[in-house]
Formats: sequence, C-alpha cells, structure tokens
Amino acid sequence: MTRVKGAARSTFRSLRSRNYRLYFMGQIVSVSGTWMQSVALGWLVLKLTGSGTWLGLVIACQFLPMLLFGPFGGVIADRVEKRRFLMVTQALAGALALALGVLVATGSIQLWMVFALAFTLGVVNAFDMPARQTFVFEMVGPELLTNAVTLNSVVMNGSRIVGPAIAGVLIATVGLAPCFFINGISYLGCIVALVLMRPGELTQVEPRPREKGQLREGFRYVWANPALRTPLLLMAAVGTLTYEFQISLPLVARYTFGAGAGGYGLMTSAMGLGAVLGGLVVANKARAGRRKLGVAGVIFGVFVLVASVMPTIGAMVLWLPLVGAASVAFIAMSNTTLQLTAAPDMRGRVMALYSVAFLGSTPVGGPIVGWVGQTVGPRAALVLGGVTAVSASLIAWRSLNRPAPMTLSDTQLAAAEHDAIALAERMDAEQDGLALGEPLMPEPAPESVIPIAG
Repeated sequence: MTRVKGAARSTFRSLRSRNYRLYFMGQIVSVSGTWMQSVALGWLVLKLTGSGTWLGLVIACQFLPMLLFGPFGGVIADRVEKRRFLMVTQALAGALALALGVLVATGSIQLWMVFALAFTLGVVNAFDMPARQTFVFEMVGPELLTNAVTLNSVVMNGSRIVGPAIAGVLIATVGLAPCFFINGISYLGCIVALVLMRPGELTQVEPRPREKGQLREGFRYVWANPALRTPLLLMAAVGTLTYEFQISLPLVARYTFGAGAGGYGLMTSAMGLGAVLGGLVVANKARAGRRKLGVAGVIFGVFVLVASVMPTIGAMVLWLPLVGAASVAFIAMSNTTLQLTAAPDMRGRVMALYSVAFLGSTPVGGPIVGWVGQTVGPRAALVLGGVTAVSASLIAWRSLNRPAPMTLSDTQLAAAEHDAIALAERMDAEQDGLALGEPLMPEPAPESVIPIAG
C-alpha cells in the first residue's frame, strides 16, 4: 500500500502546485468538449459530402492558420502575460463553437460555413497554443515540466475516452448540434481556472519587449541548434502523415468495418484509454531525452502499422490502446525535450514551431491522407502514417544521439558580448593601474576613514 501511494504521489507530483491543479481540472472540462466537437465535425462533413477527401480538406483548413501564423503566435507568446492572454483566446474559441451549434441546430449549415468557422478557430489556436504550451513551464517550473506535460497529455487523451463516447450517443439520439453547444460552454472550465490562479506563485518569465527581427531570430536560433532542429523536423514528418487519426479513423470505421458514429467514437475512446494509461506510466517513470524520443517514434510507427491490419473492429478496439500509449509517449518526449533545451526568452517561438510541426502540418498531410484513404483504402492511410513514423525516427537517430551543443539566442549573445567587453575594459584598466604603480582598489578618502576608538 505504501508503494502504491508513493507511486501515485510521484505520478501526480505536479498537482501539488495550486495553479497547475486548477489548470488541470479546467482542462478536463474543456478538452472533453473539444473531443466531442472533433467527432461531431468529422461526422458533419461526411454527412454533408460523403467524401474522405472533403473531410481531409476541412481538417486542413482548421490547421492551415497554424502553418501560416503559428511562428508569429510564438513571437506574441514571448511578449505577453500569458494567463490573461489565454482567457481571451479561450473565450473566442467558445464563441465559435456556439456559433457552429446554432447553424447546425437551425439547419442552415453549409459546407462553406464549416470551412469558414474551421479556419477562424484555427487562427485562434495559432495564437493560443504557443502561449498555452509555455504557460505550463510558468506554473510548475523546470523540475516538474516533464510530469506536467505528460499529465496534460493524460487529460487530452482521457477526455478522448469521455468526449467521443458522449458524442457518439448524442449524435445517434438527438443529433450533432448539442456536441457543439456543450463544447462552447466547456471553455468556461479553463477560463474560471485561469481567473482563480495566484499570479504571484507563477515562475516569472520576463516578457520580451517588441523588437524588429524577432521572428527571424527564432528561425535562426532553431536551425543553428541540432538539439532543437532534429526533434522539430521529426515531429513535422510524423505530424504530417501519422497524426491524422481524425481522418483515418472515421474512414476505417465507416468504409472498412461498416460502423456508424458509435463505432468511430468507440475506436477513438479506445485509443484515448491507452494514451491515459501510457501517460500515467510516462508521468511516473520517464525523463526527457532525445534518444528516448527516437525510440518512442519507432515504437509508435510499428504500432500504427499493426493497427492497419486488424481484421475486425473488435480487434482494432483492443489494439488501439497500445497505439494511444505510444502516441502520448512520443508527444511528451518531444514537447519536454524542446522546452528544456530552448533558452527562456526563446521558448515561446520554439514551441510555436513545435505547434506548426505537430498541427500546422495537417493542411499538407490531411488532404494526402484523406485522398489515400478514399482512393487506395482506409487501411493504406494508416500504413502511410506508420511507415513515416518509423523511417523518420531511424533517419533522425544519429542526430538524436549526439551530445547537445549549447546555443544562445541573439539576446543572450548580445548580453554575453556586453559582459565580456565590460570585463575586458575593467581588466585593461586594472592592468594600466598596476603599470603606474596604483593599487587595484583605490585608497579610501580621508573623510571616509572611520576612526577606531581607543
């Protein structure tokens, strides 16, 4: 019993922070609604078009702003006070979900409206995600970052169990609109948590003042540092063609197994269950490391390949938990490795590029995976993702195993140069003083000498 309690304390140790505990609970509510909307949106597009290609295009439209504006979102994240900024972005996302619910409930929804709302939500997320990713560091600090990032993934995937299951029931009984309404209301959970936080208990990261060239500085900084560049390129490859389950799983459910929305919800929930269990293991045991990132990528790809040959929906549901566990391990290792490697004043821009690699790649990969699933077959879409994860991880293996060089941002280099010049000038002045026979420390002025009573 003592060992079990100790393991529980280790697994959930970042929840000792009151601010993170509030955030964690708010995320449980909010992300459950997000998964409900994800299932409902995919089913809405298939209902309107009956096409996997159109579904891929809608998903691509939702993540296109991340590709276009994500790096600038990172610049903003480095400039702003993140807690207040996140209140605004969460409120905007909730309003968009409610608007989509009204259009569906009134029967006035059209495909172009779905595209417009998906794109607008993507714009909000392009600025929300870099701030949200780096805000975790401010809540828990570097010591608990791996644990907190992993618990975030547990919330994300635990909600994948609850949200899709509820969405499947609601779609089958009362229709699509309630899923969007519930998601809109669920954003209040995160907003309330942010309001109740104690700003004085956050790890303060000084916002960067607005300067020219900050976006270019971010790109230069990442490209010059292989310890950042390689994980980002690996995530870009995997994010483009492997993490397209919101496209491949609906196609597998509908066209391979002949299942309805309930079958898709069951498959998504099964994957989420595995991600929760795997995430708890990672939160308790794992430590960030680039070598571990390569191993996680290979395992993830192999598990996706095995999923592609499952003969029945029952077998698929039994296997998907392993895919989910491997998925959350890869995400946690990627996120934490990048945050701990990046300089504090560059963390927002680095994590923005992570968001671009992970989600902004969907506009490229989404239509490709949708087209492959529609023309070659849904199983082929999974094969494409599995092969990509394995091959990209193996290609990156040598770089991931090299020692990480220390790379400074332009701001840090300028500060270091200033300090070096100041030190050189002081040493030069002291050397001149020695040459003239002057002491290194000046004699005190007579009036400043304190007489000693005697």
